Amino acid sequence: MLNFERMIWQERLTFVAFTASWCNRCRQMEPILQRFEERMAARSEFLTLDIEEPTSEPVVRRYHVVSVPTLMFFRRGELLWRESGAVSFHHLTTILEELEEYELAGHF
Repeated sequence: MLNFERMIWQERLTFVAFTASWCNRCRQMEPILQRFEERMAARSEFLTLDIEEPTSEPVVRRYHVVSVPTLMFFRRGELLWRESGAVSFHHLTTILEELEEYELAGHF
């Protein structure tokens, strides 16, 4: 929980993936999320939380995570984007670029 709080309150964008070991879509997303993290590491922080872990329970409740995978972007503690279900690498990079453009326009 402390790691989550520290991560989402950073100046940099933080990407959080809520997953579960029993989730087929989460397993299908693993290579996409790994590729996204490898290619975008200079632009964003990354955190994966297993919703079945007892330490994740307060965060899961706070953000009403009811399906997995659920993906979120945060900056300075503010939830900027959220989507549930499997998404493509291209979709994730597009969202990251849109958030960066929004920031450059002075909206954060």
